[in-house]
Amino acid sequence: MLTINLIRENKDFVIERLRVKNFDATETVDKILELDQMRREIQSKFDQAQGDMNRISKEIGIMMKEGRKDEAARAKEKTGSLKEETRSLSERLASLEDELKTEIIKLPNLPHNLVAPGQGADDNVKVREGGVIPVLPDGALAHWDLIKKYDIIDFDLGTKLTGAGFPVYKGKGARLERSLISFFLDEAVKAGYTELMPPIIVNEDSGFGTGQLPDKEGQMYHVNLDNFYLIPTAEVPVTNIYRDVILNGEDLPVKNAAYTPCFRREAGSWGAHVRGLNRLHQFDKVEIVQIAHPEKSYESLEQMVNHVESLVIKLEMPYRVLRLCGGDMSFTASMTYDFEVWSAAQKRWLEVSSVSNFESFQANRLKCRFREKGEKQNRLVHTLNGSALALPRIVAALLENNQTDNGIVIPEVLRPYTGFDIIN
Repeated sequence: MLTINLIRENKDFVIERLRVKNFDATETVDKILELDQMRREIQSKFDQAQGDMNRISKEIGIMMKEGRKDEAARAKEKTGSLKEETRSLSERLASLEDELKTEIIKLPNLPHNLVAPGQGADDNVKVREGGVIPVLPDGALAHWDLIKKYDIIDFDLGTKLTGAGFPVYKGKGARLERSLISFFLDEAVKAGYTELMPPIIVNEDSGFGTGQLPDKEGQMYHVNLDNFYLIPTAEVPVTNIYRDVILNGEDLPVKNAAYTPCFRREAGSWGAHVRGLNRLHQFDKVEIVQIAHPEKSYESLEQMVNHVESLVIKLEMPYRVLRLCGGDMSFTASMTYDFEVWSAAQKRWLEVSSVSNFESFQANRLKCRFREKGEKQNRLVHTLNGSALALPRIVAALLENNQTDNGIVIPEVLRPYTGFDIIN
């Protein structure tokens, strides 16, 4: 969430930048500043009353030593009155702080100054593209037909076991999925990331820390009995490792990678564009996360974008990189790059990764800070994350783009992992 100091000192700037995300913050910002002013006034009264009470308490001790019992009794009455006043002020202060937090968390993160205005995906900026668009043989099949032809993924069985959007991977399909996970993790480790295996269920504090709550609670599966949530991405548990942590400046950036299954309700998702592997309720993903120095976080963002690009290049996939416009960015991000790969049978681009810098937005929620050597003041870190990569659409494009009359050819980089070079 945004800091109160930023809002207080840069009211017009905050309102202006949030317009890039098509968010009118005027009313909310005015409410925040009103509550903040009231909170500061109450805090001043509380501090004054607390100071008076401490001063009088010391004077009572002196009076008693000097035998001034009547004065001491009157002073005690005064401290009783002050004690009641501080209790009342403390309750009012807590209430105002809750109200203030409720209003602040309504505000999205400020977009970076390079983020262009726009309404949605059509307004995103293409940064670059690469790879060769494959020419498919006559009678080429979409991936939902290929998986049936070669019996490698079973949607009907998944529906029987759970429901729509929970596929069962079989035989070479399961081995391909496992191979991609291993390949992505190995590449992350080579790039300096520490591999983690986090829980896939998190508590409410973790959901709030990375911004899924309260903004996206309807998109997550909720374990009602324990008030836990199934993770929509490994970003949630991995980033929350650093909740309420003060890091040393010289240890930044901290780089972690994790594979997890991910769960998203995706309510209201219907139609041909979500057919097959295009959109699932459970899917596999390798996530990379960085906790970075504020002055170097955009260097980290560039490194992460380059890392994801290296993966799609090694998989020999046609791709493009987009910088999202304000209207297509998430609530929490300051800047986001999307990666899309070409699906040759579907003849469209499929999103396979989002790489984002959240600056201090998540860190303020997480209370994740760092301290430079020789300095006393703690500062908020910057947090970043990216899919490296999400598997379903990678698999969809891989199956479609590499189909031949003899079967589906496995990219060379994956063959040491799969143990086979073709699905037939």
